[in-house]
Order: sequence, then C-alpha cells, then structure tokens
Amino acid sequence: MSSKFSGHKIRIMRKNMGMSIKDLAEKSQLSTGLISQIERDLVSPSVNAMTRIVATLETTMGEFFDEDYSKQSPVVIEKDQHKEILLTEVQRKYIILSPTDNRTVEMVFMHIDKTEDPDNMPASTHEGEECGYILSGRLTVEVEGERHALEEGDSIYFESTKPHKYINYDDEVCVSIWGMTPPSY
Repeated sequence: MSSKFSGHKIRIMRKNMGMSIKDLAEKSQLSTGLISQIERDLVSPSVNAMTRIVATLETTMGEFFDEDYSKQSPVVIEKDQHKEILLTEVQRKYIILSPTDNRTVEMVFMHIDKTEDPDNMPASTHEGEECGYILSGRLTVEVEGERHALEEGDSIYFESTKPHKYINYDDEVCVSIWGMTPPSY
C-alpha cells in the first residue's frame, strides 16, 4: 500500500500554529508559490522541501501521510498495508514497518539503488539514533565524513545528530532494515 503525501495537512498544521503561507515560506526558505502549490496538492514536494517544512512545523514526515493507527498495542500491519515512500530523486524506496502515529521508534525496510552522484549528495542531521542491518547488497554509510563499507550481515549504529548519508556504489540494490528514533515518516 503506497501512501500519498497530503499537502492539505500542511495547511491545517500551519494554520493551527498561527502561521501564514508567507511565514512558513520564510522559515523553511521556500517560495510562497511552492508552499501554496504543495498545500493544494498541485505538486509533490522534493525530499529537501519536505525536510524543511517538517523542521519548520516541528513534526515528522509521517504526519503528512494518510495513515492513522490506533495507539492500542500490539498493532499488526499486514504485508499489503505498509506505507511505501518512493524517493525517485535518490533512487530509494522506504517501506515503513511500524505505525506512524506518535510512536517513539520507527522501523524502515530500505531498497537503495546505485547512488548516481555520491560526492554531491548532501548529508542529513536530525535528533535521535539509527541502527541498520544489511540484508543483501552493499552500502556505504558516511558519518561525519568517515565512510563505513557494509555488506550482507553487517550492522551499524550512530547518533543521527552527526552528519550522515547512505551511498550505494554498486549496481546491485542494497536491501536493509533500520530502526530509527525519533520517527521521521
């Protein structure tokens, strides 16, 4: 099950915070026209734009997707009900394995194709921690400029506040599973 990004939810959250489109645009360093188009679901935001909006609204990306799970425990998500996020600009597919409603940990199944321009790929930073396990293929995880080459069976843990990025130098897709806190999607 693929979830669709909901720009309308940005509008609701923005208004609940007492912000105008101009306020959100200035704080997220995006244009008012782009914010307006995203809110009306006329365009899909890039990963960079989504990240800026999420940071400005002090929330997670999961808030903007059409999923709402009960807080009852346990929560079973059937195999055809997982949220899929396709990041075409970086050739990635994320399958969110955990509920997206205010949980403290997020489990993500990642498919990472060959990284087209690894040297120009920006690193990301955010609060929390990440732990990943490589199921198949190879992945280089760069943390604070130091590259860690991982292959099937390897795992890595790091604090997400350190600049980091995932790079696949191989033609083979890397399949991995990650635990992240706090949730991003």
